[in-house]
Amino acid sequence: MQYLDFEQPIADLEKKIEELENISSVGDGVLNKEISGLKKKVDALRESTFKNLTRWQRVQLARHPDRPYTLDYIELITENFVELHGDRYHSDDKAIVGGFATIDGASVMIIGHQKGRDTVKRTYRNFGMANPEGYRKAYRLMKLAEKFNVPIITLLDTPGAFPGLEAEERGQAEAIAKNLKMMALLKVPFVTIVIGEGASGGAIGIGMGNEVYMMENTWYSVISPESCSSILWKTWDYKEQAAEVLKLTAEDLQELKVIDGVIPEPLGGAHRDHEASAEAVKKQIKQSLTRLKKLKPEKLIEQRIEKYSDMGAFQKA
Repeated sequence: MQYLDFEQPIADLEKKIEELENISSVGDGVLNKEISGLKKKVDALRESTFKNLTRWQRVQLARHPDRPYTLDYIELITENFVELHGDRYHSDDKAIVGGFATIDGASVMIIGHQKGRDTVKRTYRNFGMANPEGYRKAYRLMKLAEKFNVPIITLLDTPGAFPGLEAEERGQAEAIAKNLKMMALLKVPFVTIVIGEGASGGAIGIGMGNEVYMMENTWYSVISPESCSSILWKTWDYKEQAAEVLKLTAEDLQELKVIDGVIPEPLGGAHRDHEASAEAVKKQIKQSLTRLKKLKPEKLIEQRIEKYSDMGAFQKA
């Protein structure tokens, strides 16, 4: 288990418990009382720590390398997943995965950003940063879902669309813009869930759902705290202050009515219990689809357009 810096007191106690358990296992159990007391102490410390997280600490949790990624959720909540590849223009972008699947027997099209857990896989998946062909692949899969009247589920987890020269040469902005126009007019139910990082156009490029949810320890913003800090203060040193100003947590965005709800995570974060996290995501997907399937195609489009048109606040001069 990898611990974040603010979890160090918890890590120290858990290490001590492990050491005592190893001693106790070869003894007569005389340390059981002390071990039990330490476990209660670590539970209380974990609860108090995670009840008072700062926005920057939630950003760190969203980036935890042991968090479940899109393919983990697909394995845990769907059956009969068939991955579809390629954009029919350039290539198959490994940073976005998707295909048909069933959830408790009901067909869905599920699409999401995919990161890697080691150096080789991170490079293979381009750190979850999609090129234009990734967004064009998502476009193709969403239109295919619409053709067969299948609901769409998208899982967002990206530090942003790939900013390289080659991505710009192949039309990164155009690919995302085209997706936004298409998603607004989809005639099928569309549910979006932020499962990790939700950065800028890279996230919303596949995330314009009728209902949008965030997992408890995720972030969703037009810019990352580090990039915001580098623009405003010319250094990354103020990333924590930037995170506070950006109001990028699930709680913030629910209050701002950008999202429709928050999906709870196991105490300590989704990385501590993949199965429980997946079950919470599955429950929300099923609830949302039950509601959205009752709406006619024209109502789904109207609801989606109104949802995004109503975001933000402005005053007429």
